[in-house]
Amino acid sequence: MNLEKIMNDLEKKHPGELEYLQAVREVLESLEEVLEQNPQFEAGGIIQRIIEPDRILTFKVPWVDDNGKVHVNLGYRVQFNNAIGPYKGGIRFHPSVNLSILKFLGFEQIFKNSLTTLPMGGGKGGSDFDPKGKSDSEIMRFCQAFMLELWRMIGPETDVPAGDIGVGGKEIGFMYGMYKKLAREHVGVLTGKGLNWGGSLVRPEATGFGAVYFAQEVLKTLNTDFVGKTVAVSGFGNVAWGAVSKITELGGKVVTISGPDGYIYDPDGISGEKIRYMLELRASNQDIVKPYSYEFPNAQFHAGKRPWEVKCDVAMPCATQNELGKEDAEHLVKNGVKVVAEGANMPSTPEAVDVFKKNKILFAPGKAVNAGGVATSGLEMTQNSMKISWSREEVDARLHEIMKNIHDACVKHGTQADGFIDYVKGANVAGFLKVANAMMDQGVV
Repeated sequence: MNLEKIMNDLEKKHPGELEYLQAVREVLESLEEVLEQNPQFEAGGIIQRIIEPDRILTFKVPWVDDNGKVHVNLGYRVQFNNAIGPYKGGIRFHPSVNLSILKFLGFEQIFKNSLTTLPMGGGKGGSDFDPKGKSDSEIMRFCQAFMLELWRMIGPETDVPAGDIGVGGKEIGFMYGMYKKLAREHVGVLTGKGLNWGGSLVRPEATGFGAVYFAQEVLKTLNTDFVGKTVAVSGFGNVAWGAVSKITELGGKVVTISGPDGYIYDPDGISGEKIRYMLELRASNQDIVKPYSYEFPNAQFHAGKRPWEVKCDVAMPCATQNELGKEDAEHLVKNGVKVVAEGANMPSTPEAVDVFKKNKILFAPGKAVNAGGVATSGLEMTQNSMKISWSREEVDARLHEIMKNIHDACVKHGTQADGFIDYVKGANVAGFLKVANAMMDQGVV
């Protein structure tokens, strides 16, 4: 495989799509050995076929605000690869949404879904619509207009979207209501649904819970666990909330959360009512964490900064892409971090990852660590198709088992000759092999 030629050709086709190009390079860099061992993949053009989406739907979304003013946003659905199952991936509503970000997320989703071993392909969608500051009526009208274009492209055996940044249970409900009206059927076409109409228990916490289950397995390779460990977490949304809850339950001490305005350092640890307060922060629709320092006076707010300067045993970036750079990684290494587990999608820059690898820090990538969310979405799909609901304990046990199996696959394919585990290589190879073999079995389509 000539990596530089592939990347140069891809950049010529898709100039300026930095996040997408970064994600493709990160995966392909791990595959050189497995491609040498499997020449049939080159003969079948697997790399060239897997790095391009099957199709991209782009559409305008006109909607009317409460004052009668008409707005127009862009909507997207990137259906990337369905070799092992229906396209599966979230819908994101955020002003930063563009095609590069959605292609990066959809590409990552292929391998993340493959790692779960559930029959799900990869896709992603969204809009540059910003739900913050909008009334419920405005959000409803936007979601209905968005679904008016999307509904023909999705279905329980075709493409099953879920939530993501800016899309929670409320937005999923509005979109599902419109889909049901248009398609005239009640099926599991979206995940993250309300519990009283087809949703699954544990789904809101699943990404955070799963990330912690994975990190716990990483710690076990060091013959330890979360008990007594200091943990730095970024973000304060669903993923961070789930992670903080589970870390605390397992005996760890979370000392940071963060938002666009800066980060909170709480030396007493974030537990009990403080975790509940994270839900209030998220519901306030302000996207800031500074009020936490007013509510809990021992906590310190650091404006405009990220939490990676804090001394910790475990770091879990759970906010957004490229939030942890080279200098942040150097701070973490200097302060003795033992494990870095990505709760968000590609939150560490390539330069930061290089620092972790150089210093033999156990670094686990998002496609493996945060697969718990889509895994539980897959469990929701299973419950929908069987017309049953599992208990919270049953869903959580299945999630825990899936995350352990993902960790085992990463160890199998990522263990080096000296015993060090390259989790990036392990995750990429394990996820790729299943999809590549399925594509070979199905011919050139």
